[in-house]
Amino acid sequence: MRMLHTMLRVGDLDKSISFYADVLGMTELRRKDYPDGEFTLAFMGYGDEKENTVLELTHNWGVESYDLGTAYGHIAIEVEDVYEACEKMKQTGGKVIRDAGPMNAGTTIIAFLEDPDGYQIELIGKKY
Repeated sequence: MRMLHTMLRVGDLDKSISFYADVLGMTELRRKDYPDGEFTLAFMGYGDEKENTVLELTHNWGVESYDLGTAYGHIAIEVEDVYEACEKMKQTGGKVIRDAGPMNAGTTIIAFLEDPDGYQIELIGKKY
């Protein structure tokens, strides 16, 4: 077994694809419209789906926003240098909601961003 993808419902597919590509550096791997179901799926990632877990963005036509609820946490992405990544993401329009620094009660360097739909993305410094 292996994990294939995580799905997020998004209100504006193009805006979300731009965020995940331009701010987080992902590539749009594939996209397909489902007219009978009135939705579009776009898959984003850092590598081929055969070898990497990816992010599925689901846009239900006519829906502009979702209630995120209180159970969902965040997506975590490993980066070489959290401070540097945070600055680059700010420069490309990323909304940083927690600047880079040590985690609460620990030493791991983290930061948090928010995507256009309000989902949180945690940046975690690579451990060597």
